[in-house]
Formats: sequence, structure tokens, C-alpha cells
Amino acid sequence: MQDKLGELELYVLLAAASLGDDAYAVSIAREIHEQTGRRIHRATIYVTLQRLEKKGLVASYLGEPLPQRGGKARRLVQVQPAGIAALERTRTALSRLWLRLDRRQLEAR
Repeated sequence: MQDKLGELELYVLLAAASLGDDAYAVSIAREIHEQTGRRIHRATIYVTLQRLEKKGLVASYLGEPLPQRGGKARRLVQVQPAGIAALERTRTALSRLWLRLDRRQLEAR
């Protein structure tokens, strides 16, 4: 059975996929905040990325050092084919649930 994505894993994976070649912890946290209003600490992003990497959904590598003097290299993230497949499975499952939910059911609550 394939691993299911938790909410935070889903956010991080979606943000990394949308950022493409510019996906690293700070940009992922910024993207999640801009799109959802939710602030997530960098340490939480790092732990989540490690978990996603262990699952084979992302790979990380050290990029080039930043141009300023003493600039550090960023650990960049690349979503793997298994990560894209996990996102597609999650989207399908959520879409099915939303389709079953009648608008009147939402308005009645």
C-alpha cells in the first residue's frame, strides 16, 4: 500500500512542485504562507522534506553558493515522479469527496 500524504506533507510537496527549480526550505515556507496564510517554521519544513525524501517523493541536492561573499549553498528540492504520482492520487481522492458533497449540505450547516 502506498503512503498517504499528511496535510503538511501535501502542502510542502505542492509548494515544491509549483516552485520548480527554485524550491528550497525558505521558498517553500514562503509559498505556503502566500497561498494559504499558514506560517510554517523552517525547521518543520526541513523535517517534512526529510520524511518526503525517505518516502522517495523528493530528492535534494546542494545548489551553487549564493553570489554574495561567504554565500551559502541552498539545499534545493526536486519532486520525483513518485511525488507527482502521490499528488495526483491525493487530488483524485479529494475531488471525489468534494463531488459527493452537495452544495446544499454545505449551506445547511
